[in-house]
Amino acid sequence: MVGSAEILAAFRELANSKQMDRAELHELLQDGIHAALAKKHGANAQAEIEIDEDKGAIRIVLLKTVVEEVTDASREVLLEEARYEDPDFQLGDVMEIPVEFAEFGRTAVQAAKQRILQRVREGERTRIKDEFSERVGDLLSGEVQQIERGKLVVMLNKFREAEAIIPYREQNHREHYHQGETIRAVLKRVEDTPKGPRLILSRSDAMFVTALFKLEVPEIQQHIVEIKAAAREVGSRTKIAVMSRDAAVDPVGACVGLKGARVQAVVNELGGERIDIVPWSDEPERFAKLALAPARVARVFSDPLTRTIQAVVDEDQLSLAIGRSGQNVRLASELTGWKIDLYSSREWLEKGGDMPLFAPLPEEEEGEEDVPLSQLAGMPAATVAVLEEAGYRTLNDILDLEREDFVRLPGIAGEEADRIMAIIEELTTEEVDESAGGSEGSRS
Repeated sequence: MVGSAEILAAFRELANSKQMDRAELHELLQDGIHAALAKKHGANAQAEIEIDEDKGAIRIVLLKTVVEEVTDASREVLLEEARYEDPDFQLGDVMEIPVEFAEFGRTAVQAAKQRILQRVREGERTRIKDEFSERVGDLLSGEVQQIERGKLVVMLNKFREAEAIIPYREQNHREHYHQGETIRAVLKRVEDTPKGPRLILSRSDAMFVTALFKLEVPEIQQHIVEIKAAAREVGSRTKIAVMSRDAAVDPVGACVGLKGARVQAVVNELGGERIDIVPWSDEPERFAKLALAPARVARVFSDPLTRTIQAVVDEDQLSLAIGRSGQNVRLASELTGWKIDLYSSREWLEKGGDMPLFAPLPEEEEGEEDVPLSQLAGMPAATVAVLEEAGYRTLNDILDLEREDFVRLPGIAGEEADRIMAIIEELTTEEVDESAGGSEGSRS
């Protein structure tokens, strides 16, 4: 039979593996022994338990009240039985009955161990909930432990016992991970399950982009710059709106970083996803104009009752404002929290718009050709910096360049040259499609 010293050593090792202190070990061990006593001697059994780690000894004494008639054998003993041990016992006295630890047997020891493990699990659940309930929106890192039915099970680096998963719907489906790979994701929520708290992580939510910028931009960590809103279509494009609490700090510039280094780090983590960074405004009409960038908006009108914005753009800005498959206006609407209806100036006038509202745009802003490179969706800030250094500052400056012209520039590799060509092709194709559609409509 295993002695108390061996059992005590085994429980001590268990407690160390679960990072428990000695007082907690003693409390759990006593609780486990009480459970074993209840199993062997009755549910209401009372006992004194003393643990001496130095001697490796556990002293257990059952306590029974001396009575004339026993109604609960687990905590009472007959007067005549008590006097058989000691003639001086009187009714109401408490009889102490030493119990050898060896009497518990294998089953009783297992019951004590299960009680301890149960308490340990309860403690872990509490610690996990306390640790993460206030950390929603934080960036967490870990290792892909397994992939099952589309979800990724992640072992976190700093809290390995926490159950963390990235459900299929919270993944970027352009990315593919394998078991053992490291991964970063944002904590979206903490779910209560019968097995304890479960951490739901995400790489598809706009919060993930926000968390990445917080990591890369010290001004956000210092609460000088704040990301007020974010909208995302995972794998394709994200818009964020930023503000500064310090008039001397440009919030957009802080997020872009020197030569675009900060925003490029985020883009790299997102696999090349486009990111538009716009200033935030508490005025809905102004915010809508900013959110529709890179398109220039001539006029906006708002209806607070329906939370609707009507935005009017010049004819050559309509395709930019809409974006491919309506993405730009859709994200701008999500960013502002207002429904945005787009009109070209011609459509607005035909609808009955007020002509005096349309003051002519400044001459230098006329035409899509004068759109600054920094306002082109999908054009990384680092690439813009290289192009501007070479003398190319607007869309018109690069329209007629070939792929080889871009590759010759220092800092632009073949892959980046292909990206620039794709952006140019997208913008020019949208213009052609828009013109073709208008002509066809007039013929009908």
